[in-house]
Amino acid sequence: MTTRTLEATAEAADDPPRRLHPDTGAADRVFRGVLRGGGGLVLAIMLLVGGFLTYRAWQALEVARWDFLTTEAWEPDGGNFGIAAVLVGTVLIALVAILFAVPMALGTALYISEYAPSRIRRTLISTVDLMAAVPSVVYGLWGLFFFQGHVVTVSRWISTYLGWIPVFKVDGSDPQDPLATATVFTSSTFIAGMVVSLMVAPIICSVMREVFSQAPVGEREGAYALGANRWGVIRSVVLPFGKGGMIGGTMLGLGRALGETIAVYLVISPVFVIQPHILQNGTSSVSSLIALRYGEASEIGMSALMAAGLALFLMTLVVNFAASTIVARSRSGAASDS
Repeated sequence: MTTRTLEATAEAADDPPRRLHPDTGAADRVFRGVLRGGGGLVLAIMLLVGGFLTYRAWQALEVARWDFLTTEAWEPDGGNFGIAAVLVGTVLIALVAILFAVPMALGTALYISEYAPSRIRRTLISTVDLMAAVPSVVYGLWGLFFFQGHVVTVSRWISTYLGWIPVFKVDGSDPQDPLATATVFTSSTFIAGMVVSLMVAPIICSVMREVFSQAPVGEREGAYALGANRWGVIRSVVLPFGKGGMIGGTMLGLGRALGETIAVYLVISPVFVIQPHILQNGTSSVSSLIALRYGEASEIGMSALMAAGLALFLMTLVVNFAASTIVARSRSGAASDS
């Protein structure tokens, strides 16, 4: 190695590479600050809500302790209360809603994004978005006075032919008696879940439609060039690309279904026992419990309702965080982030 080479190496060691920083303008810095401030504000509001619920629920939680999660009865003034029954009812209603809403939303989203003529596509999108804007009390009144009377026949048929499955069993119904009362099938988890499904389906459909519309054009054209038909393109390109969005939209709808209040409150007949038979009269949910008992609650009763609200708050947070994680790790989520 020559002397000149050694000198050049020494100079390079004494002069390390400099870090380059982009010269962002004032507008970019303000925009970044607004975004960070908005994100921090949302996080602060969530923490404040959780802290408020915890503070107000502490009195009831000290009385009930871990029995709050396992007790079915709701008698706060007597010291015997818990959310076991209403928590099971909440989950069952939400699962029934998702079971009906997801196929309906998936089919609608695929039709709008892949099959609908362009002249009616915007009208269909506006109609779906308008359904999401309808107040929940309207769905509840419709379910109570119109929908329930028509679904009772379906519930009776399911119980007659599938009653050997425990979840479809209905105590007090006689399939052999055509004059048997239909009240054992009214105000059930099944009916409440179907009403809620119409409320969450537009939200799920909007998320799925947006993800499907972002499927890579190059991959679509490549599939057509290889001889695929329209359904083949959907199966091999659109659905795999939008898998994360489909799961995320479903979880978002599940979070909405878990917290639905007025529509469920109008349809169900509250009972404070674990009701695993979804076709049978009587069920309850955390949100409907709060709406039912809020006006007449004593001090300990109000604290117990706050504890129930805290449980629902944490459950919906878990669902939404799971949805965001799934979407972020999916292909569609990665594409949307870029």
